[in-house]
Amino acid sequence: MAQHEHTYQVNIEWTGNKGTGTSAYRAYGRDHTIRSGTKPDIAGSSDAAFLGDASRWNPEDLLVASASACHKLWYLHLCADAGIAVLAYEDEAVGTMVDSPQLGRFTQIVLRPHVTIRAGDNAMLAHELHHAAHARCYIANSVNFPIECEPTIHLGVQPA
Repeated sequence: MAQHEHTYQVNIEWTGNKGTGTSAYRAYGRDHTIRSGTKPDIAGSSDAAFLGDASRWNPEDLLVASASACHKLWYLHLCADAGIAVLAYEDEAVGTMVDSPQLGRFTQIVLRPHVTIRAGDNAMLAHELHHAAHARCYIANSVNFPIECEPTIHLGVQPA
């Protein structure tokens, strides 16, 4: 199979200048706007622990969301290919980051997808396909920390 290269371009505009720029650590806001093409803007900041606005998305939130969304997209693709109809999918993903004076870094992300499949479909295969989705996930293949997956599979109601 041929290798394809894909490019993703975003624009980050810092909007946190309170009048004196970065004249002091507490003198500026961490707010920014994330843009890409014609997509809706994302209001960003840093985590509240780092003087950011807790009502805005921070890079750590976005990293966990990216890992969760990438896994979900591969999982849905693989289920469709396998003839398993996913009726609902919700993930309760949690990322853990350690912050120290020397180095701040993520140590893990745990995905906890709750998946409902069509009654009569193969629940064991639906569970196993999470391993295949993880192996194919672009984000999981790009980070230097583990991404675990603890799925729960539910069977949908048999149609009357």
